[in-house]
Amino acid sequence: MKTLITYCTTHGCTEKTATELKQFLGGEVLLINLKKEAVNDLSSFDRIIVGGSIHAGQIQKKIKEFCNEHYETLKNKELGLFICCMEEGEKAEIQLHDAFPEGLLLSAKATACLGGEFDFNKMNFFQKLIVKKVSKVENSVSHLNHDAIKRFSQQMNQIFNPFMFFV
Repeated sequence: MKTLITYCTTHGCTEKTATELKQFLGGEVLLINLKKEAVNDLSSFDRIIVGGSIHAGQIQKKIKEFCNEHYETLKNKELGLFICCMEEGEKAEIQLHDAFPEGLLLSAKATACLGGEFDFNKMNFFQKLIVKKVSKVENSVSHLNHDAIKRFSQQMNQIFNPFMFFV
């Protein structure tokens, strides 16, 4: 099975997540950062995973553009969608649903909120100022959910066999 993980990362959290996810997936896995390179032909991939990080309530523009440009192809592939964000519970679920088109969310094999990070070493002065003011965080912090990453990969690796119900 050939898998494509497309993602955008602003401060590196989504890239860490995609790399960790790759370790748990079977078959050949290709990682593509949409901020650095484009993907035009999706036909050679059996499954596609799309992920991005949430900043000020929005996923990166390149992720939205990718999903809209390849909407029909993505709907007809084995699809996984994830976000990295610092919210949890219902707020994170709302951000996930706002990040991707409804039709893709409905056809996805797996969707997940996989945690997030504030890495002050990779932020500029204004980004740090905003994070400190809005989130009340004074230092770098990581809330990547490694268990959720593993569960997401297990969902993507599951093979549906309708004959299993007749055993």
